[in-house]
Amino acid sequence: MSVTPPTSGELDEAVRTSPVFTPFTLPNGATIPNRLAKAAMEENMAAAGQLPGEALFRLYRRWSHGGAGLIITGNVMVHAEALTGPGGVVLDKDSPLEPFQEWATAAKSGGAQAWMQINHPGRQIRADMPGVAWAPSAIRVDIGRNSGRFAEPVEMNAEQIEQTVRRFAETARRAEAAGFDGVEIHAAHGYLLSQFLSPLSNRRSDRWGGSLENRARLLLDIVRAVRAAVAPGFAVAVKLNSADFQRGGFDADDAAAVIALLAPLGVDVVELSGGSYEAPAMTGQAGDERTRSREVYFLGLAEDLAATSPVPLMLTGGVARLPVAEEILSGGIDLVGMGSALAMDPGLPNRWRHDASARVVLTPVRIADKAVASAAGMARIRQQLRRLGAGRNPRPGIGPVRALMRETLLQRGALRRYRRWLGGRAR
Repeated sequence: MSVTPPTSGELDEAVRTSPVFTPFTLPNGATIPNRLAKAAMEENMAAAGQLPGEALFRLYRRWSHGGAGLIITGNVMVHAEALTGPGGVVLDKDSPLEPFQEWATAAKSGGAQAWMQINHPGRQIRADMPGVAWAPSAIRVDIGRNSGRFAEPVEMNAEQIEQTVRRFAETARRAEAAGFDGVEIHAAHGYLLSQFLSPLSNRRSDRWGGSLENRARLLLDIVRAVRAAVAPGFAVAVKLNSADFQRGGFDADDAAAVIALLAPLGVDVVELSGGSYEAPAMTGQAGDERTRSREVYFLGLAEDLAATSPVPLMLTGGVARLPVAEEILSGGIDLVGMGSALAMDPGLPNRWRHDASARVVLTPVRIADKAVASAAGMARIRQQLRRLGAGRNPRPGIGPVRALMRETLLQRGALRRYRRWLGGRAR
């Protein structure tokens, strides 16, 4: 169901004057129609060949017509042998471009800009997945009694690191060729680039380890390679943790230093989030008291970073009401990312245009084990994405435990298909 934007005569004064609906011009000169972004959510909905298909096209048309000015895809894998989940989309040198062109067209069909989030999972890969589990150091993900669900990683050598730089650049180049307006390099949530940034997961003693400048080297090299591979008007963004929420890990001071290092490299936006599989703050399951005390997960940290950031910032995590989005902008942040709320109501930005009180309420996941709670919460969201991709409306009443059971069954089938596809590619 598409939503027709209301005319100016239908807008109440509060919404008419809201900064949320003002355009934002990026450093590269491109203009985003408003300050709202559909943030990346991992769909795990790839069609045959690990490609985008009709379900993703329908889902992204729905979002594009929902009123957000920017649409960011769920993470697209740069390495066919390293996926966050078996239903992940892969864009590399061997991927056919036509499905990605159709995906970009769908995501832009309502007038939004469309960016592709590009990612490598590193060690955050399931133990039952084929392929590789690379990491800065051979340190397994630690989520307590469920740690065995993750693969034992191997420490990357110099050639593998250089291959990874080339892979990110190639995926970005092909994303531009497919018609996307930008890419977002995922360096948050405990994935590979985040692993290099964290002193907890990066114990190297070479030029990729030790000091923050060394730990940031891979990210900076990737940004340089991506920027060199795309046109000046093509957006290059980075998703970065404001903090890992682990003692001794990547913190807000580190984030400020990395943003300063990114500034001269032509980065258009840094999106702030937080956490990892080990401390899933991005799902509201972990964080410090300052984070939990506010409706938006990382607002306090983001406001501190905005005070000195030389790069435009976007904040994602917990936004479901217009006044909250306005509060983020008033704190010096330039763009507001929305995830779960747009899974439950893809037209919420358009609803805000004529009803400033419209909101989405998502009940908390009441499971003691934070890792299981995070997985169940993500499964609940993914079920809504699948419904939207099938042309149906969201169904908020789906419980997280039931969603997790259903998602587990679906992932078993996806894993079989991925194994066959990867094996055929190898031949």
